[in-house]
Amino acid sequence: MTLQAPDPLSDNGIPPHQSGLPDLTGMPSGWVARVPRREDVAALVTLVQAHQEMAKGSGSVDSDSVESTVAGTGSWTRHQALVTDGEGTVVGWVRIHDRAAGRTMVEVTVAADGLDDGDADRLAGAFFAWASEAGRVIAAGRDLPGTQLDSGAYADDSRQRRWLDAAGYRQTRTWLQMSRPVTPREAEEGVLPGPREGVGIRRVAKHDNGLPVAADLQTVHRMLEESFADHFNSYRESFPEFLSRLREDPGHRWDHWWIAEVDVDGETVPGGALVATILQPDASGASGSYVDYIGVHRLARGRGVAKALLHTVIRDAAERGHNRVGLEVDDDSPTGADGLYLSMGWATSYRTESWHRDLTLD
Repeated sequence: MTLQAPDPLSDNGIPPHQSGLPDLTGMPSGWVARVPRREDVAALVTLVQAHQEMAKGSGSVDSDSVESTVAGTGSWTRHQALVTDGEGTVVGWVRIHDRAAGRTMVEVTVAADGLDDGDADRLAGAFFAWASEAGRVIAAGRDLPGTQLDSGAYADDSRQRRWLDAAGYRQTRTWLQMSRPVTPREAEEGVLPGPREGVGIRRVAKHDNGLPVAADLQTVHRMLEESFADHFNSYRESFPEFLSRLREDPGHRWDHWWIAEVDVDGETVPGGALVATILQPDASGASGSYVDYIGVHRLARGRGVAKALLHTVIRDAAERGHNRVGLEVDDDSPTGADGLYLSMGWATSYRTESWHRDLTLD
């Protein structure tokens, strides 16, 4: 899929690629649904922050990421709407992301306070119902028989889990959200072990103008696609979709992409890849690094490639003055990746869940 600049709004304020606004039948008088605008970013950050604090005890929302979703490149592949109450306060936000062929991401956020349970339930139900209609529009637009609606919840958020169950989703996986502290000393030579013999780690190459070499980006994509081919819920994401999606993140940097190379019968070949982003500053004012993806190709497993990639991103974080490295891992990972991360100093901060619903066209 080639991403195009967003179309201008239609007469009713809805981008033409959207399927319309949620059916708010039964909502309190004065409530309004509309497409979010750039001036709504601060209110949406507050909405999501409050939800995180209720669901997991703390919140950290990147306003740049919210702005990208609302009015930047992230908006190009999303159907979305917000709802305001009679006083104009934002009480809900829904995002439906056309992520890849057969995969539609659904995010529903309803105000954590200020609403009675009945109003909150009705709003969430309307959002999830609209997500189904948007999913059908997306699948039809791709000429597919259906799509998987992929949503989620914090593991301790009983409210969100109840809404997902009522909307026909099933809980399919639990994920550990892990973090590891980074110390300045880990930037020093010899503090962290280097790769084993026959294994090398390098950043993706760049042209003189600073742009990455396309062949290296394609290598990263191929390594990740093939590394995860036998993992839970694996699906094909095209190279343009992969590249465009990662670049939506305001924390994206080309110098946070690494390729692992291994020696096979005297020939140096790609054996894995890691893509990281920059995390916004925490309460101490220090930024962090986040491992978006790490994959080791089957031909390179058992050679310490994952450790070498992780030590590389830890060392890089220390050199940049970052104080932590975060990542996500499948709690039921067949590779035992969680054990590797624990052994290298990561600890679980909180848990999230994947909830799926298979949607077919009539």
